[in-house]
Amino acid sequence: MLGRLLRGAAAAAFAIAVSHGMASATQGELTIFAAASLKNALDDIAASWKQETGKQTRISYGASSALAKQIEAAAPADIFISADLDWMDYVDQRKLIKPETRANLLANRIVLIVPRDSKLELKIEKGMALRAAIGEGRLAMANTDSVPAGKYGKASLEALGVWQTVQDRIAQAENVRAALLLVSRGEAAAGIVYQTDAAADPAVHILGTFPQDTHPPIVYPMAILQSSKSPDAATFLSYLKTATVAKLFEKQGFSLVK
Repeated sequence: MLGRLLRGAAAAAFAIAVSHGMASATQGELTIFAAASLKNALDDIAASWKQETGKQTRISYGASSALAKQIEAAAPADIFISADLDWMDYVDQRKLIKPETRANLLANRIVLIVPRDSKLELKIEKGMALRAAIGEGRLAMANTDSVPAGKYGKASLEALGVWQTVQDRIAQAENVRAALLLVSRGEAAAGIVYQTDAAADPAVHILGTFPQDTHPPIVYPMAILQSSKSPDAATFLSYLKTATVAKLFEKQGFSLVK
């Protein structure tokens, strides 16, 4: 069963990569590496940017950890938008970004989800009976050692005193969208994902939102990479801070960092 779950997560991650392609330098295109949880919002923003400017963007979505490693390995890209501060710090410490362009863009929340037709009910609180609720099912999470959504989820479960009870029932996924897909398909009894991801999938139901004081602040930083030669990179970063784009982010459930 676990093998099937993990294959499902891998397939989801592969689908994301195939649908957008692993970013490569293409003359005239702005190449962006972005956290998987940004997909719906950035797809809309890229379409709006193209309509307003006539310019194309190429976006590669994935776990922030995987994208940071690709940047370290000299993968060609112009902009990096991470789902947490740690992985932006990682590339910053290796002098792979232009530090003067770094800025915190968005905030998010993490939620507990179940398949839409699930009868499971649970209140998120200290000592909650999460293990009893999922029974012999699995709890889908992005990788809890490296992927931001997984790290936030693990921190919350630890703070609530329930991590030890469920850690042997975790279905680790490559990124948060892969974790969402496991729940959406009914292959996991429950999952922990970003609020924005859950809102984008009608096949899942949100049971509750994790208290913000149980995990580090969920902040999405952005920066231009040192290797970027694109004249549009700075303009696009400024575009991400406009009122037009703010509405597109908020439509997906993000809040802007002031």
